[in-house]
Amino acid sequence: MLIGVKTWLRAAFIVAAVPLFAACASGPTYDALHASEPAVSAESARIYFYRLSTMVGSAIQPSVKIDGVAVGSAKPGGYFYVDRPAGTYEVSTTTETKESISVAIKSGEVRYVRLDIQMGLLVGHVAPSLIWPDQAIAEIKGCHYIGDPQKP
Repeated sequence: MLIGVKTWLRAAFIVAAVPLFAACASGPTYDALHASEPAVSAESARIYFYRLSTMVGSAIQPSVKIDGVAVGSAKPGGYFYVDRPAGTYEVSTTTETKESISVAIKSGEVRYVRLDIQMGLLVGHVAPSLIWPDQAIAEIKGCHYIGDPQKP
């Protein structure tokens, strides 16, 4: 018995889509987990990194670096945070090119960096952007925690 073209196309779409869904973050959301996160110490500041969930460029998940040291990955629909002493830091990601911003933080402060997909020549880029707290909190609510399982 021959499989109909429509049935074959549906099956092919489902098989092709499964890896894309697997690329998205899972686990507790910011909205559910944030209240149990430890407070920022008086000597440190916290930087939240998040990437909105989108199918576009979902396979592109470069490392997120602070001053050249990997601290997490740019996983769609995910968030994580790092605490650092007050200072100015370079936040970067690299695919075919390096995208970076400078982030200045003060003791006790919380900053938000959104990781946005942009089209590149050969590969998409994930570019960091500082986002105002009100906008960031509204956007990050549905993102899933992808940081160190020992935190919070």
